[in-house]
Amino acid sequence: MAFTDTYGIKPDSDAWHVPQNYDTRFTWTYSDDRKDLLGLYAKGKQKQWDAEYRIDWDQEIDWENPQGMPNELFVLNGWAPYEKMSKGERIELRRNSQAWGLSQFLHGEQGALICSAKIVQQVPDLEAKFYAATQTIDEARHVEAYKRLLEKIGLSHPMTGPLKTLLDQVLSDNRWDMTYLGMQVVIEGLALAAFAGIRDYSSSPLAASVNAYVMEDEARHVAFGRLTLREYYPQLTQKERDEREQFLVEACYHMRDRFEQRELWEHMGLDVEDACRHMHETSGARQFRTHLFNRIVPVVKDIGLWGPIVRKGYADMGVLDYAQLDIDAMQANDEAVAAQFDARRANVEEVAAIAAE
Repeated sequence: MAFTDTYGIKPDSDAWHVPQNYDTRFTWTYSDDRKDLLGLYAKGKQKQWDAEYRIDWDQEIDWENPQGMPNELFVLNGWAPYEKMSKGERIELRRNSQAWGLSQFLHGEQGALICSAKIVQQVPDLEAKFYAATQTIDEARHVEAYKRLLEKIGLSHPMTGPLKTLLDQVLSDNRWDMTYLGMQVVIEGLALAAFAGIRDYSSSPLAASVNAYVMEDEARHVAFGRLTLREYYPQLTQKERDEREQFLVEACYHMRDRFEQRELWEHMGLDVEDACRHMHETSGARQFRTHLFNRIVPVVKDIGLWGPIVRKGYADMGVLDYAQLDIDAMQANDEAVAAQFDARRANVEEVAAIAAE
């Protein structure tokens, strides 16, 4: 189905055109020196899955709480105007907020689909082109999965301004590493933290499984960015690294601000500034905003963009301590959790088959 009739806030148009100017690179060496990237490529091929069959789309969702999230985790929980609303008004606000967040996942995955195709064209090494090709099909699958989940809800929203601004910068920049940096490190790194919140706290088996399976793929995507960029960045001048650090800090602020949901609160007739003030001042909301960076910060340190610009920016945001996290262990856990979801579904199907005999 098309989303024409499901948008709560109507988009300005049904398409977005981003002018681009960059070189498409062919390589005639057909190198196979990068065993690490070729290993990731092999894993990418082996880990392909079909969203049509791996996910049980017959599972029902709760109309009032589509993603099955605890009310105490709702960003406006405890806000005086929210607490004074009728039950029906609170349900409608929460439904729209969940649909808004899921819509950003969908739009972000389409951005990742386009960025990964751009990487195939731009990146100089054949090994990287091979892996980026597997990521492109991964991203198409993610768009499919989130679209189907939004169809179950029957409500969607356009791309938020901060995400659109960052994607515009990433797609318009003609330097191949900036596509990696903006998409593989920032957008996908922050998405992983948001996905994990739903995977780990949702009471909806459908919403939890979609995010668990997408995260299994995203762990490889972030690894791809790490392998490529930590080899490339030591080759740059200090001025070039400083420029990328400045971009990183600004991009992180953009991505943090996207969760303010300003256009949604305005659409719902709320006091936008007061709602955002609540999100900034309450301890739970502050913790959520900082937790979003637990996947980004250790990767940024790992790829070597750890100069004074980034360290100061992350200190100001209160996320500098995340640099000590073990990103490899987190990604291994993402894969293990996806396997657990598979095992649970297999067990349910086995029990159902026995009962039907």
